[in-house]
Amino acid sequence: MTLPFSDTPASFPYYKGRGAQVNPKNKYLAEEYAQEHPEGIDEWWQADVPTQIFEENAKTLVNKVDSPDVGMWYSMNPYQGCEHGCIYCYARNSHQFWGFSAGLDFERKIVAKTNAPELLRKFLNNKNWVPRPVSLSGNTDCYQPLERKMWLTRQCLEVAWEYRQPVGIITKNALVLRDKYILQKMAEHQLICVYVSLTTLQEDLRQKMEPRTATAVQRLKVIRELSELGVPVGVMTAPIIPGLNDHEIPRLLEQAAENGAKYAGYTVVRLNDAVKIIFKDWLQKNFPDRSDKVWHMIEGLHGGEVNDSQFGRRMRGDGNLADIIRQQFRVQTKRLGMNQEKFEFNTSLFARPTNQLKLF
Repeated sequence: MTLPFSDTPASFPYYKGRGAQVNPKNKYLAEEYAQEHPEGIDEWWQADVPTQIFEENAKTLVNKVDSPDVGMWYSMNPYQGCEHGCIYCYARNSHQFWGFSAGLDFERKIVAKTNAPELLRKFLNNKNWVPRPVSLSGNTDCYQPLERKMWLTRQCLEVAWEYRQPVGIITKNALVLRDKYILQKMAEHQLICVYVSLTTLQEDLRQKMEPRTATAVQRLKVIRELSELGVPVGVMTAPIIPGLNDHEIPRLLEQAAENGAKYAGYTVVRLNDAVKIIFKDWLQKNFPDRSDKVWHMIEGLHGGEVNDSQFGRRMRGDGNLADIIRQQFRVQTKRLGMNQEKFEFNTSLFARPTNQLKLF
């Protein structure tokens, strides 16, 4: 189903509980289904469909991260696609590699790597592995709703603990508290650091922009409870979207610090590939009174475009508005005593279990 934002009929329904409202063309597919007329026999498409789960016996799990500006060396993602439905998510584009659209498909067609724990064990048993931190949620959220049923993230954490393998986590789901005691054990040995994504304190904006995520109140609870258990916690105020949540920077950081966050980071929104189509359609439908203004402000962050691929600059933006955001972030983190120390993962404890059977 292809529905370019510029041709979306006003009569088409709005999918509550979903971020994207369209399925833009998958550039890797030569053929696809298309919606031609919104009347008569074509009305079959209008009803939303339940989330579909595709179980995948994957070949690999851990990937080396070559981008120098994302703050991670390796990443692992038990799930592809994400039911959270964050409208701005850069990971939407990677869903096209699975033959799906970056739009609604990304939120309701989730690929689960059911053998993820076994793949992690196999990776860590490789004699050439020199221990470095591995990040969960480098692409999609490892604690998205499906984790409540499948426990793949929890099993990966158990494998990591068994090997004393350092792990970083970033999430916007309160389900992470289910695993707080294994996180506490890992924290005692500097094997874990958790970042909570906190984008807005405006509940009405969250429901539109990140429809199936935890509320801000729940995310602050995650920060507080993990901090009280001695788990190092940071906050990512990301992405900053001018005209929507940029004015919240001081309050977001203040709330995070009051609840125990020691570290903070941010990125500005960038809309690459299909995300550009999906986001603009969403913006026009949800904020018709200021959609053009917000769009032009995003362009102001990236030299007249809504995306920038230059490493280092792409995450922070460029120009006057980007400078204002940067300065405000620095002032507030300094005022709140955040980022005063740098967390260092402990890689010296890594050891392969000695009770495994050996083949001769």
